Amino acid sequence: MRIKFHEQLDALTDRLASMCHLAGKAIETGTDALVQADLPLAERVFDLTEQIEALRGPCEEQAMALLALQAPVARDLRQVVTGVHLVSDLSRMGGLARHVAASVRRRHPDHVTSGETLELLARMGRVAGELAGLAEQVLRDRDPELAADIGRRDDELDDLHRRLLTLIQDPSWTGSIPAAVDVTLLGRFYERFGDHTVVVGRRVIFLVTGEPLSP
Repeated sequence: MRIKFHEQLDALTDRLASMCHLAGKAIETGTDALVQADLPLAERVFDLTEQIEALRGPCEEQAMALLALQAPVARDLRQVVTGVHLVSDLSRMGGLARHVAASVRRRHPDHVTSGETLELLARMGRVAGELAGLAEQVLRDRDPELAADIGRRDDELDDLHRRLLTLIQDPSWTGSIPAAVDVTLLGRFYERFGDHTVVVGRRVIFLVTGEPLSP
């Protein structure tokens, strides 16, 4: 019975890692679409996020079934409860990637922005994709040290976000008001995506060590 239970736990973990992998692909593809003003790439992001949502239901159902039928305790209980929370985090990561793609779709065939702001957003997108890759690895390996590294790497994304906001607030910036709104929102989408990867790392630390999530 316990062997079957742990097989089911492993299957849940694998689905969660797959959601994270898809979220990483979605944010990277959305960034490519943003840089190239490429509508087909933007539409691809919506396909990827639909795949994330298709995994969400089975993950939630599996976690609820494990709680109801197996009555797990200690670390097993932490793993199931962590899985329930992770489903929401990973779904939100997909939603943020979808927002990036929606910006491209809305402004197509024009670029959403250009110049230094586009360069900064492209860098934010690359870091966000790398953070998702780290989060996926953490989910699969349950390595608390690597999980802590996510937070340190997210500092780079936060720094890029601050630089982006400083740039568009500078009186010498020549972008339009709609462009400023778009850039502000895009920066926020990337920054929040990174925040969710940090939460994934913290949840894994809780799973492995039992230490409560830090604020």
